[in-house]
Amino acid sequence: MNLLWALGIFAFLVSGCSTIGSTIETIPTPADVISSPLGTESVKIGMTKGQVKDIWGEPDSVTNEEIKETKRIREVWIYRARARQIPIDAGYLSKTHRLYFDGDNLTGITE
Repeated sequence: MNLLWALGIFAFLVSGCSTIGSTIETIPTPADVISSPLGTESVKIGMTKGQVKDIWGEPDSVTNEEIKETKRIREVWIYRARARQIPIDAGYLSKTHRLYFDGDNLTGITE
C-alpha cells in the first residue's frame, strides 16, 4: 500500500516535468508510471546525447568545464533532483546527476 501511495505522489510530481523521450508533450498516466517509472531507466557511458535525451529528456542546465590534465573542454549536463523525499530510488528524479560529454558521447556520471 505504501508503494502504491508513493507511486501516486511520484506520478503527481513528475506530471509537471518536461516530456521525457518525445517531442510531443504528454502527461504520463498512473499506469505509465507504474509500468515504466520516469527517470529510472539507466543512462550508460558511451551513449550519445540523443540517446540520453530519449531517456531523461532535456537537461536542467548545460555548462562547460575544463579538464585540467589535458586542457580540453567537456560539456556537463545537470539533471536536478525533483523529488528528494520519494522513498524509492527514482533515478535522476530523486538525486541530482551530472553527466559529462566529450564530443557527442557520455564519458562520466556523478551524483
